[in-house]
Amino acid sequence: MGIQIEVLLFVLSILFFLSILAGKASSRFGVPALLLFLLVGMLAGSDGVGIQFENIGVAQSLGTVALCIILFSGGMDTKFEEIRPVVFQGVILATLGVLLTALFTGVLIWWILGMTQLGSSIGLITALLLASTMSSTDSASVFSILRSRNLNLKNNLRPMLELESGSNDPMAYVFVITLIEIIKLNSTPNFLSAIGLLALQLVIGALAGYVLGKLSVRIINKIKIGNDSLYPILVFTFCIFIFSATYFMKGNGFLAVYVGGLIIGNSKFIHKRSSMRFFDGFAWLFQLMMFLTLGLLVRPSELIPVIIPGLIISVLMIFITRPLSVFLCLLPFRKMPVRDKTFVSWVGLRGAVPIIFAIFILAADVPHARLIFNVVFFCTLVSLIVQGTSIAIVAKWLKLAEESEETSKLENFDIDISCEIKSETTEIEITEAMLQNSDLLMNLGLPENTLAILVKRKESYFVPSGGTVLKPNDKLLIITDNQDELREVYKVLGAKA
Repeated sequence: MGIQIEVLLFVLSILFFLSILAGKASSRFGVPALLLFLLVGMLAGSDGVGIQFENIGVAQSLGTVALCIILFSGGMDTKFEEIRPVVFQGVILATLGVLLTALFTGVLIWWILGMTQLGSSIGLITALLLASTMSSTDSASVFSILRSRNLNLKNNLRPMLELESGSNDPMAYVFVITLIEIIKLNSTPNFLSAIGLLALQLVIGALAGYVLGKLSVRIINKIKIGNDSLYPILVFTFCIFIFSATYFMKGNGFLAVYVGGLIIGNSKFIHKRSSMRFFDGFAWLFQLMMFLTLGLLVRPSELIPVIIPGLIISVLMIFITRPLSVFLCLLPFRKMPVRDKTFVSWVGLRGAVPIIFAIFILAADVPHARLIFNVVFFCTLVSLIVQGTSIAIVAKWLKLAEESEETSKLENFDIDISCEIKSETTEIEITEAMLQNSDLLMNLGLPENTLAILVKRKESYFVPSGGTVLKPNDKLLIITDNQDELREVYKVLGAKA
């Protein structure tokens, strides 16, 4: 007898609410929200509250859709002008870096597990498969941690890390699928054929993403939809079309959807701002659903036997194989400071993607699949706890963190200004000190290129003029040209950002 839909929705609403509260706590205490989402799922699972979830197929499908949306959203948020100076570094890390990490880690895993009773029967190919699941930097973790904390990094490090994490999952995916097939067929690996297949899938994926992304923008701007609310849905339609169409072209859909997001996000199209906000929230929704599902799928009691080997593998990946791969990949870039390379090495975050790849292994029912899943899950927890909580600290320690240009968020004005308009907006609350000399708006001394376009007084709103008499506790919606003008506004008014 199936679960009633009302019961299912009730449980989901409780889990979602707890996860959102966990997300709020994460920003306060510096713990990655994704880690807390996982923990909520684990507490609600079979070894916790007792919710039974064993449907590998549903978890795999949800993970695939979630990864597709996260990569597309990450591509839309990435600006060409930011990644252009670091595109070579990012691409090398996303390709050669993944390969080296998988090889170095695979050999060490084979050696470590070979000394344990638990994994003594694991061969080199299975060890490489386990390493491949964890060889890429997780896009969901990097995007959410860097952006939710508004961490400003010097030397274009942030766009380089986002480019690497957004484009390296396809490489790891091809490794995982290829090794699964080799193990299932029990055949001798044809590495030359595998490399050729990998290159073909990546080339087709990149070209499909570019062409379909361009086509999507043209259609969005040409089609006339009477209901403006449907434009974000139209963009979502192109997201899933790019991913699925690339599958039929025998290309890599994950790379295609990331490249498609890059093309669409860096183009001008109708209702772009509302579509960007829609995808930002949509990506968070699927991250939440995915991590809850992954948390429900794991059995915490089964993690106990893998604690020791899992800790050893985690330490080796964090301090040896990831740094070694990064420094080798960035060797040609001699002008890049050692501290920059060190920080890139540290942001080798594991997250949802390795666990999704481990679910692919479970679904394929390869030997030692459950052991691989448990090791990957445990290493992901360690990575999120150790690296995820310390990214800001390490950035400051290496002197790579810049002072953030924080301004007051719009809390009293629900207004969006097109991202094509190069301007800055903020809201400022009027105090008695600001009105000491005069209570007229024209006498506030706002810079020349700055306008107060709206006033909120108690619960009413109105458009001001120069002769508007201001009162304490009034909220002003300010628009100006750039950050320099905005800083001048705060300085003139004596307001806090």
